[in-house]
Amino acid sequence: MNQNSASQWNQSRQTSGFNRRKFLRGVGACVALPALESMLPSVLRAAEAVSPAEITATVAAGATTKPPVRMAFVYFPNGALPGNWWPKKGEDKDFEFGDTMTPLEKIRHQVQVMGQLDHINATPGPDGAGDHARANGTFLTGVRVRKTAGSDIHAGISIDQVAADKIGHLTRFPSLELSCEPARRSGNCDSGYSCAYQYNLAWRSPTAPVAPEANPRLVFERLFGAGSREERRSSYKFRQEQQQSVLDFVQEDARNLQKKLGGRDKDKLDDYLTSVRDIEKRIELAEKKFGDPKDPNADTPAGIPPSYKDHIALMFDMLLLAFQTDSTRISTLLLAHDGSNRPFPELDITAGHHDSTHHQGNPEKMARVGAIDQWYVQQFASFLENMETTKEADGSSLLQNSMIVYGCGNSDGNRHTHDNLPIIFAGGGGGSLTPGRFVKHGSVPACNLFLSMLDRMGVDGVERFGDSTGRLANL
Repeated sequence: MNQNSASQWNQSRQTSGFNRRKFLRGVGACVALPALESMLPSVLRAAEAVSPAEITATVAAGATTKPPVRMAFVYFPNGALPGNWWPKKGEDKDFEFGDTMTPLEKIRHQVQVMGQLDHINATPGPDGAGDHARANGTFLTGVRVRKTAGSDIHAGISIDQVAADKIGHLTRFPSLELSCEPARRSGNCDSGYSCAYQYNLAWRSPTAPVAPEANPRLVFERLFGAGSREERRSSYKFRQEQQQSVLDFVQEDARNLQKKLGGRDKDKLDDYLTSVRDIEKRIELAEKKFGDPKDPNADTPAGIPPSYKDHIALMFDMLLLAFQTDSTRISTLLLAHDGSNRPFPELDITAGHHDSTHHQGNPEKMARVGAIDQWYVQQFASFLENMETTKEADGSSLLQNSMIVYGCGNSDGNRHTHDNLPIIFAGGGGGSLTPGRFVKHGSVPACNLFLSMLDRMGVDGVERFGDSTGRLANL
């Protein structure tokens, strides 16, 4: 790169003209934008000033801004049927998915099946029964949670919050905690363990879980509303009365931005705003269908779709938008708490999930568990496929620049084991990972994986976490 171009580059980095996190603003609305090519430093877009070879050299030298790396943790309940979960044959790149993972076939090049990762602190030890609470409470903390149903709960800081504490200031939200079921913060949920362990993945401190949000409307308003929680609620009520979309309040800003964009970015912005409106419509439909609960003690509050599949899809879609717009780089999503006994009318299964996992070799019960396990993976696979088709400003996919852990703190739900956990590790980690493989890691703590993820998030200075024994190699 010539001296003038280098000077232009340095100036573009130091001025406030380039800010990846752009917003469309209006009264009561703040819609974050995805990364657009037109937002890149002008020196990288000026063909007359810099040749393609010089741009390539600049990127290779690390002078340009790469898309950030994101990480998310998605929890499914009650372990998995081992015979269906693990690959039928082969290792490394030459493997065949087991029945449970067949929905991942289209996206297998972005998936690692992680074998022989353990959570020894979720085992009974001296504490006896309560494997579901320990599975949940240990999953992202790596510690043995205190057995108590009182207010003296004690776990550990979760890995997502370790990252949020270090790099959360770089985004609008340090982290985003989501769930597909209303939280329970107290009471005895599993053999003398507090409900707090089963209904929370994220822990800000050993005694303070970070409550996840299960209502899609409240998540949407947090992502796209402006002001305090009360101001966002007021703005939402006003939009309801006027029968307007949140996008109606940023139209002028959007029109002004469109004038400054190139053709590809105009299409990308249109697609993004269409996605936002689609999610808004789906939430509105759920609110109209379900309305206000007649029973104030009903488990499902207004705004949550009666269909579990629709609820999961909404939460995955909002997680994707949060990552796409760099509103956050860290998230957790609890699909259901460990021990969940929900039926699955989507699969014509009326028996409870948890009850079915204790199959004791009964073929009918095992078939139900296998179908439920595969159904959960199918929802996850749809999310990954959407991330793969979502492009960054540099043309790479959102999934390529992410690390997504999908797993459970229980291994075999029939026996309540916590070694060789069912964990899928998806994404390219910004080019630092080698997906498309089945790797057996030799019976090591799952926390070793988490430490290696921190490194790729740019979090320095964390030598130990939970029961870690080192970094996880061969990623």
